[in-house]
Amino acid sequence: MVDQARARRLAKRISAIVATAIEYEIKDPRLRFVTVTDAKVTGDLREANVYYTVMGETIDAEPDYAEAAAGLDAAKGVLRSKVGAGTGVKFTPILSFTLDKVPEVAREMEELLARARAIDDEVAKVAANAKHAGEADPYKADRDDEDE
Repeated sequence: MVDQARARRLAKRISAIVATAIEYEIKDPRLRFVTVTDAKVTGDLREANVYYTVMGETIDAEPDYAEAAAGLDAAKGVLRSKVGAGTGVKFTPILSFTLDKVPEVAREMEELLARARAIDDEVAKVAANAKHAGEADPYKADRDDEDE
């Protein structure tokens, strides 16, 4: 039976071990701007998917995703050894790395929300000066008949 709590704890530990190893122990310059964001472990604890983001050298610089992926692929064996030593599980999970697009998606969502707010403001301006096509209350006569 799958122990989800154990898988979550192991994923959290793997995330911390990989992040620390990338920052302090692996000297690959391609991994300078890589940040580990999350990890997921399968229920049988045999495979771990590590999610990462890549930042540019400056705020305006475009991150080099291909170089970061190549650096992580090259360091996969060393990172798996560190995970095995740091977790103490019987079978060290096979590591795979997935680019986390959350920052880009969040930026796109903010842009969409800003556009929606602008359109809502335009509609509110038009509605402020709008008048009813007919009477303000077309059912007024029906209600008067019911009261009698």
